[in-house]
Amino acid sequence: MSPAEKEAVESFRRDVVEPSMTKLVIIDFYADWCGPCKALAPVLEKVAAAYADKGVVLAKIDTEANQFIAAQFQIRSIPTVYAMFQGQLVADLTSARTEAALRTTLDQLLRQLPVGSDAADAEAELQPLIAMAEDVLASGDATRALSIFDQLADMAPDHPAVASGRVRALVAAGMIDEAEAALAALPEDAKDAGLDRARAAIDLARSAPPVDDHSALAAEVAANPDDQERRFALAAAQMAAGDRDAAADNLLHIIAADRDWNEGAARTQLLKLFEVVGLEDPWVSSQRRRLSAILFG
Repeated sequence: MSPAEKEAVESFRRDVVEPSMTKLVIIDFYADWCGPCKALAPVLEKVAAAYADKGVVLAKIDTEANQFIAAQFQIRSIPTVYAMFQGQLVADLTSARTEAALRTTLDQLLRQLPVGSDAADAEAELQPLIAMAEDVLASGDATRALSIFDQLADMAPDHPAVASGRVRALVAAGMIDEAEAALAALPEDAKDAGLDRARAAIDLARSAPPVDDHSALAAEVAANPDDQERRFALAAAQMAAGDRDAAADNLLHIIAADRDWNEGAARTQLLKLFEVVGLEDPWVSSQRRRLSAILFG
């Protein structure tokens, strides 16, 4: 990710995601050259001002100046207008082009969402703690991360992001059976992108059981770089050990050498790794670029 892209992400987090923890944020994706965008802007501004005391704010994203953010949201035409609450997109408002239509849609959303309520305040307090636990987990300290997620689970037992993080921490700690049990105990209607990551982490752990010492595998691969089977086994061992960089390097090496090896097993395993890390993670974006360069370069 380039410095400009990092700045765009940080600005989006500060100006859009953080306010959405307690408010309903209308995100207006626009461009200066777009006539319909200019026509819609006064409507959005008027309605947002009228609903400000109800917890609604307007955030404007120039797609020309923020192409990375626009790409992350798969913006294909403008104007595109979304509503975000607690860091999640909750509605596509693009079709609400009139003041009356926009007011009707916002009224419906405000009846359904705890905007400005105690629940929203609790969520805002919880988010930094979840982020801290995720950072600890990403650093490789599974035991400490699990301890933090256990404490968060006591505070918010039904929170999907907490549940997802706890399951992935269990997986990272080698407690696969416990992770499966924790995931199975969640309500059937529990929805969160992180839960898909948790399921992927379990699947990946089952396909790549931990290896106490994979130095012998590494030596075999170094001695015979074209042995894709041993390289694939080494990548699996590295994933189990939490060394995602080395695992990705080896899987990409296999794909570059023979993308169809073992019916595309290396690419399948790499995509599973992406899902576990999180498709929105900057690390995944950089690895996707490497993969694209191999496949299409």
